[in-house]
Amino acid sequence: MGVVIESDVWEPNHSVYILIFLSCFFSIFSLPYFTSSNRTPTVFDHSFPPSFLRFQRNFLLIYSLSSVLEGLWSAFGEFELVYYGVSREHMVLSLSVGFAATIFLGSFLGVLSDLIGHKKLCLTFCTLHLFVGIWKRLTPHPSVWLASICLSLTNSIFLFSFETWIVVEHDKLEQRQDTLNDMFWLMTFTESVSFIGSQMIGNWVVGLDVKQHIVSPSTAAALLAMICIISITRGWRESPSTAAFKEYRASFYAYIFGDKRIWLLAWAQTCVHFSIAVFWILWAPTIVADGREVHLGLIYPSLLGARMLGSTSYPWFVSGPLSLRTEDCLVYMFAISGLVLSIVAYDYQEIGVLVALFCVFHACIGLILPSLARLRTLYVPNELRGGMISLSLAPANAAVLFFLMQGGLYRDIANSTIIAFAAIGLLSASGCMHLLKQWGKQPGHNWHKS
Repeated sequence: MGVVIESDVWEPNHSVYILIFLSCFFSIFSLPYFTSSNRTPTVFDHSFPPSFLRFQRNFLLIYSLSSVLEGLWSAFGEFELVYYGVSREHMVLSLSVGFAATIFLGSFLGVLSDLIGHKKLCLTFCTLHLFVGIWKRLTPHPSVWLASICLSLTNSIFLFSFETWIVVEHDKLEQRQDTLNDMFWLMTFTESVSFIGSQMIGNWVVGLDVKQHIVSPSTAAALLAMICIISITRGWRESPSTAAFKEYRASFYAYIFGDKRIWLLAWAQTCVHFSIAVFWILWAPTIVADGREVHLGLIYPSLLGARMLGSTSYPWFVSGPLSLRTEDCLVYMFAISGLVLSIVAYDYQEIGVLVALFCVFHACIGLILPSLARLRTLYVPNELRGGMISLSLAPANAAVLFFLMQGGLYRDIANSTIIAFAAIGLLSASGCMHLLKQWGKQPGHNWHKS
């Protein structure tokens, strides 16, 4: 008699997606019913000038397309490398080369953006994506290293340039600070939705015949990049900074390096960037560690959905019925996310528990990102914002490079140890936010119109 062995395939319950969608819907559209009638306007109000509404729609469209570009390579980059027969060691080495490029080149792109204009850096972002898309489309076996360098630089630009651009343009339009705060969580929400959309686009263009359509994501990326370039070019005009490099450097030393509150804010940004990078590198190996087959493509949307839900809670905590000071909110969110990663690093958990913990982590990240953007608005001058963000990412990229080399190539450090370092960083960021609350400004005092 033959023995039938049933394959144990784990996948999340499909009702999770419905629950996340309904929770996001409730969080967004029920907020006005739980706030006082004299609350300041939100981004969904229609009482703003047409110029601002037009600017808002155009920017969110450009940011959505740019997020899809980033998501395409994030979702299908490793799959493409496996298809072309790239070994694990070469994958780790290509990642290391990319992070090295972000340290030596990407760290100073924010300064360049402040000096020449953020619109030009956003165009550079799209141009690099267009170059990589066309190059992969035309070349049968593209250079992994060159692609890794270009995409790592685009990721660096994506992390600071769009945020800085929206802040500068918002001030030019002389809108209330509340609308800018709403734009921050909308950007995080839109980014997560676009990442899920990029996965859907990639699955659709590849289809069932992988050999015939393996280059289709590259074609889609090239087309989206061209649409982004056209949209940015035909959009609003930008007045670049007139300050010379000497003046910029003097201001940077005075307002950034000379302010201990900015050091605390920069460290918090470093820790959250490091934890996110470590998560996306190690989440799949952590889940499949017990040898069971797992549909990672079904888990990926639930993680981003949790981040969407976290971002929709931002107005509830900032200006809604659960109103908290931003520093207090970040103290709790950093502590919770650090504890979650500590549990993951301490001991192996069942796959369902791991996915639940990862969802909690991403929900915290969805609230942390717009909150940090709001604090940067309070403490960092617009003229120095891009440089401050890009330089604060350098220590995180250096740490990721170190752990990639030691853990990925030489295998001297276990994955759990790397996750533990990410957890310690998040807990230290919680302490930094507590100190920032003690040393910071009074609420309502900032560099911008309130």
